[in-house]
Amino acid sequence: MGEEQSKLTVFFEEPFWVGVFERIENGKLSAAKVTFGAEPKDYEVYEFILKHYYDLRFSPAVAAVVKEAKQNPKRMQRDIKKSLAKNGIGTKSQQALKLQQEQNKQERKIKSREQKLAEAEHLFELKQQKKKEKHRGR
Repeated sequence: MGEEQSKLTVFFEEPFWVGVFERIENGKLSAAKVTFGAEPKDYEVYEFILKHYYDLRFSPAVAAVVKEAKQNPKRMQRDIKKSLAKNGIGTKSQQALKLQQEQNKQERKIKSREQKLAEAEHLFELKQQKKKEKHRGR
């Protein structure tokens, strides 16, 4: 059974606070993006994780390098501060989120195309019915 790693990064992306969940399992990274709105408190983030983690729609998996090194807690804290000072999400996460966005876009296009065709078919049927009624002398 493979090991699973999860990471949440919360950062300010004009004009909202955004959280990016990164999940690495079996050497594959997938990500999910959540918009919080106002700056979330620690307890609000924790509550969100407890209530909504399993409702998140993660992006398709992208190959990622998994580091297996133990790290000093103080060094880890410094690294976290550095990563917060940066722009937030890493490029692998951005790729995963972009892939998910593209898939959602394709699904939306297919649905809207089907709706347009169904509406056109419905209007055509109404016109045909109206023509038949006119010819019958009603």
